Amino acid sequence: MGVKHLWDILESCKKTLPLHHLQNKKLCVDLSCWLVQFATASRTPACMKEKVYLKNLFHRLRALIALNCSVIFVTDGAIPSIKLAAYRRRLGSQVPVEKASDITKPLPPVPSLRRNKGSEFSCMMKEAKMLGMALGIPSLDGIEEAEAQCASLNSASLCDGCFTSDSDVFLFGARTVYRDIILDSGYVVCYEMVDIERKLGLGRNSLISLALLLGSDYSNGVHGFGTETACRFVKSVGDDSVLDQMALQGVAAIRKKRGKDRTDKDQFTEDSENDICIKSTNEEIGHLSSPSQFAEVIDAYLNPKCHSPDSEAVQRACADLPFSRSELQQLCEMFFGWSPEKTDEYILPKIAERDLRRFGNLRCTSSALGVDSIPVPCPVSAIVKPRKVQGEEYYEVSWLNTEGLKVSFVPASLIQSACPEKIAEFTSKKDEEKRNKQKRKPKPRKQSNKAPISEVDKQLQELLITIKEGEKNPLKDISDHSQQNYVKDIMEPDFFDLCTPSPPPRASKVAKCKIPIGQSVNLIEIIDSESDVSPGCDMKMTILE
Repeated sequence: MGVKHLWDILESCKKTLPLHHLQNKKLCVDLSCWLVQFATASRTPACMKEKVYLKNLFHRLRALIALNCSVIFVTDGAIPSIKLAAYRRRLGSQVPVEKASDITKPLPPVPSLRRNKGSEFSCMMKEAKMLGMALGIPSLDGIEEAEAQCASLNSASLCDGCFTSDSDVFLFGARTVYRDIILDSGYVVCYEMVDIERKLGLGRNSLISLALLLGSDYSNGVHGFGTETACRFVKSVGDDSVLDQMALQGVAAIRKKRGKDRTDKDQFTEDSENDICIKSTNEEIGHLSSPSQFAEVIDAYLNPKCHSPDSEAVQRACADLPFSRSELQQLCEMFFGWSPEKTDEYILPKIAERDLRRFGNLRCTSSALGVDSIPVPCPVSAIVKPRKVQGEEYYEVSWLNTEGLKVSFVPASLIQSACPEKIAEFTSKKDEEKRNKQKRKPKPRKQSNKAPISEVDKQLQELLITIKEGEKNPLKDISDHSQQNYVKDIMEPDFFDLCTPSPPPRASKVAKCKIPIGQSVNLIEIIDSESDVSPGCDMKMTILE
């Protein structure tokens, strides 16, 4: 839960950043918050049986791996003794709850309560840690509160931000908090302590004071305080001195501050909206009234129990773990029923993209140091072709020395920053192919055995011209035999191509005269005398014996 209404108070400081903002960052994750979020979204027994919460975690980690994010899982340890009352209230009737008169008693001698390692939620945490280990994500088991451990890593600059939905992470000292991540829309919800201090005028001490007044996991707050009244009171005292006054004087500090603006008559009887409601009797207000109780809550936030930044556990968690492909395949087959090929299809392109980002970072660092050569080869073998993925520019690339992965899609901006020479090679290759295509000569057509139609037409034209010239200049002196051979040459050419169209036939008519045998006749005159021969008729000659 964190501090009551604190996210509402910090609403003006919320920033929605693109998912690309997380590139190359080191992030610590409050694992219980993520699993609670996934389990709440899939409450049905079927979803729990199919481990939908674990699938959602896997796909979220894939996206972060592709951005070259170094992730550390942080889990809860023992329950702090100061939080036992709130913990028992959440469990309801499962655990006996103290009476109201017992809540102000001294804390029990046991400093904290160990969590039930055999519960269903603990089993979910174990599965998530196993999945993360196969992906190369280490885990850090906190001593008590996971968000306190995340804040410690962030304040020590061992990570760039914390993923948690518990608002009290700011009270433990966190500087950058990512409350949520949306993969479909591609953005994260971020809060910066710098913005909280600048826009709202609330530092870490002021936020702890708000927890004392409004209520949190460690206290029930002071009766009569709303968000506006609490913020106005804290700002009026100041971030530097508000905790000292409340730790030393308790509720008396509130009375003293409020008494400056009131007369003696109505100092303890005013009851207005959004204002403090303090009675004139000595009755305790809420569950926090004595300075010792205020001091105890303040100390729990300022000095939480967690691993120190230089401890062996933290150093081990900050070290990089190798990606285990075979182990991941076994876990995905056991949890989701996936084949090894399907697991590779999901994760190997993201691993390759992460390696390319690391190569780009190394190249940028080498260039800044003035070093031209890079000790490792570029993981991209070549660019296959440009692509469009959801309206964004991508390249389909082939990979070098990546077992189980041949080609995948990579953002064009990443290729441009990590290996621009691959784009130059691809462009020059395309230009060369284009030039070679333009230089190619057209293939010669195969020669056909058939005579071209133009030649046939030419021959027919010549034949018609010859016939017309013979009509104008009749041969009167030639013999009958010569005339017959001449007509035969005209009517029966030496060559016919049956595959080509024949010329239009010459009109003729059957001769009407009878020619005696042995008598010579001028054939041309006979043809000319038949003036009524219409075009298109067949030319025929009949010689009667």
